[in-house]
Amino acid sequence: MKEEIKAVECTGFKALYLAALDSDVSLITGVPGYPVTSLMDFFLKAREKKLSEGPEAKTTVFKAAYSTEINGQAYSARWFTNEKVALETALGASVSGRRALVLVKHVGMNLLSDPLITSVTHTIGAGLVIIAGDDPGAKGSQNEQDSRWYGRIAEVAVFDPADPCTAYRALRRAYELSEETKTPVILRVTAGLEKSTGKIKRLPESSIPHPEFDRSIWKSRMVEKHRLFHSKIYPLLEEEAENTDLNEIKERTRKGIESGSERGQIGIISSGFTSSIVEEILKKQEISHPEISHLSLNLVNPLPLEKIRAFLRNNQKVLVAEESEPFIEEQIRIAGNVYGKKTGHLPYGQVMPEDIKFALEHIGEEVSKPADTAYLEASKKNRAGICDDCAYLPLYNFVSTLDVRVAGDMGCSVRSAPEPLAAVDVSFALGSAISVACGFEKKGIAVIGDFALAHSGILGLLSAATTGCSVLVLVLQNEVAAMTGGQEVPDLGKVVEAITPDVSVFDIDADEEKLTDRSGEEKETGHRNEKQIYASKLPKLIRAKLALPGLSVIFIKGKCRKY
Repeated sequence: MKEEIKAVECTGFKALYLAALDSDVSLITGVPGYPVTSLMDFFLKAREKKLSEGPEAKTTVFKAAYSTEINGQAYSARWFTNEKVALETALGASVSGRRALVLVKHVGMNLLSDPLITSVTHTIGAGLVIIAGDDPGAKGSQNEQDSRWYGRIAEVAVFDPADPCTAYRALRRAYELSEETKTPVILRVTAGLEKSTGKIKRLPESSIPHPEFDRSIWKSRMVEKHRLFHSKIYPLLEEEAENTDLNEIKERTRKGIESGSERGQIGIISSGFTSSIVEEILKKQEISHPEISHLSLNLVNPLPLEKIRAFLRNNQKVLVAEESEPFIEEQIRIAGNVYGKKTGHLPYGQVMPEDIKFALEHIGEEVSKPADTAYLEASKKNRAGICDDCAYLPLYNFVSTLDVRVAGDMGCSVRSAPEPLAAVDVSFALGSAISVACGFEKKGIAVIGDFALAHSGILGLLSAATTGCSVLVLVLQNEVAAMTGGQEVPDLGKVVEAITPDVSVFDIDADEEKLTDRSGEEKETGHRNEKQIYASKLPKLIRAKLALPGLSVIFIKGKCRKY
């Protein structure tokens, strides 16, 4: 990685795509979700372009891997329906000597944390990087979770690049560091990085053989593996954090005063895309403190504590600017001269330029309440709801009239929870609706999309069937992941039939409102045959199933008008 090849103007996500190609990544796995969907598109579109030049047929998104060769480099890229499975597949590639990349949104980190944490002391083979897409401002997510915390939980390195240049360099270094430590590495991104543009200098492609899994680790017991990790591996990560040039101090001093000649008045510590915002403000000198120094951290776990300690010593007041949680601030605020989210100078979640300006103007002062931003008020007015032409709108309107509890899911159905629809009562996680409804005091309804069912809801259905739960499951079968880009979804009808006998299908787009069983034929397997029952209204069927004891499933087919 010493010789620089050429400079390329690109976005932050394009920089990550190029870094993956230059790092000789063989397998890319991922689960659709904002904002990482657009990053996977780089890999899939390159493959589609390749196919358009040849006779090979296009492959359905969730049915097979996309394999292609770009500029002589072969890789396979595919969407999965579950993050844990995506990481486990990548681990399989790693142990066999193939570099792998996993793309998930922030909440997907919760699903894959089990194999992630174990893999650290288990060790891996070839480099493995997880790109976690955070969503400060919750523009397309159920929360503003901060993926950097998983670095501390799993004890792995976390990069948080500020711009396209550092994104490219961080991913290239991440693969080397992963192989040096035999652990996965997390790289956190946000939509801000996706939209940013800048020049990157591509480095020579990785050409050295990648390691396979070393079975000698099995000579140690679990407790020995953990102690070995902390005595030999984690110190390497700490050394990396202290010495990498990705963690850089940018001095700005008053005219006539040399850097380091006196203690500065104000310093800023930042990470991720917020670093770019800080630099833009300081360059424009839009504040009354032109002498501010700036410590930009692109590797945030482990924190470079010695570098930070010196920075705190050299500045009277230090503002920590970061999204979404006070990850850095929490670890250093004991120093006493630290300001940020915890002191109310900056808001939790997304940080805007006006927030940083406000914090700098009031640093050292007491702030009575957490800083707010104008975009929060605007977001209330622009809250996304169910599409006006949604095929399921009549269903939501009906469900809202029922005197039963309704568990929704983190698909389109969650948008029916607020007024005026108020159809769904609760919605905790993708795939959670069925399990949540099983806990209701009486038979209620679980509204779940077909993608959520494939993601993890099928496990809740299996549990409901084997434990005798009484619940009505409405599977909204539009055959796409509508909130993440319209990716195709596998049909689990046959699987559901194998789990429970009471399965019906209602097609709301059919010319005739005809209700059938899954096959449309008489069955001898115990399935209630509903063939030739013309349902004048879907509500009639729902009421009938609610009146029955036990588990009932209705697949409600309807085309998504968006895709």
